[in-house]
Amino acid sequence: MEYKNLLTTYKDGILVVTINRPKALNALNKQTLSDLRQLFEKDALNLEGLRGVVLTGAGEKAFVAGADITEFNGLDAQGGLDMAQNGHDIFFSIERFHVPVIAAVGGYALGGGCELAMACHIRVASDKALFGQPEVNLGLIPGYGGTQRLIQYIGKGRALELLMTADMIDAQKALDWGLANHVVPHGEEIEKAIEILKKIAKKAPLAISKTIATVNAYFDKEHDGFKQEVLQFAQTVKTEDFKEGAAAFLEKRKAVFQGK
Repeated sequence: MEYKNLLTTYKDGILVVTINRPKALNALNKQTLSDLRQLFEKDALNLEGLRGVVLTGAGEKAFVAGADITEFNGLDAQGGLDMAQNGHDIFFSIERFHVPVIAAVGGYALGGGCELAMACHIRVASDKALFGQPEVNLGLIPGYGGTQRLIQYIGKGRALELLMTADMIDAQKALDWGLANHVVPHGEEIEKAIEILKKIAKKAPLAISKTIATVNAYFDKEHDGFKQEVLQFAQTVKTEDFKEGAAAFLEKRKAVFQGK
């Protein structure tokens, strides 16, 4: 896999993806978004044995410090609509990805960076991480799902305050409010993310995939999440993994799942 603004390593079923624009604090420009689309909608789908993805940013200062504002000059309403829709589509492809995606946040996660982290299934923050949606400072609102996902994680009142004040919150407050899952010393966020993915990798792959899909259905207005749970549960019952898991439980041994 070759990209202009992403670095990737793949080992033991875990793909580590690094947004590599450190001089621009890893700001999301058109090329970076195109790279992310190529990875999550095509390339990563063909990786044999993939069990999880870690998404992080290069350098010491930022996960992603926002969208690349230099590309906003001259935007009209149609250009803004196209830009926002493109971001939504890409971030939905991450949120709906069939294996867990963990954001390893080592610094600024602002604007589009906060939105990108929220599109991931889990967030591991270093103790130097900062989260925020400062778009109102530019006369804008978030365009990549920030107004919707922030409410899901921290609630309406807190979300409205952050969105309207443009304040940043540190890693500890993000943890306390439910935006971050874990806070670790700076530099250990990728290691922690891999540790979590290795734990998940021991579980039944089809069950993990269906768990992601069913939880997402709760927030999808086109689907009844409870009905989706019933349907997905029925699908897991007929898998070889379920037969193995049940047998292992009764035989008091560790299950060996094949993803079938």
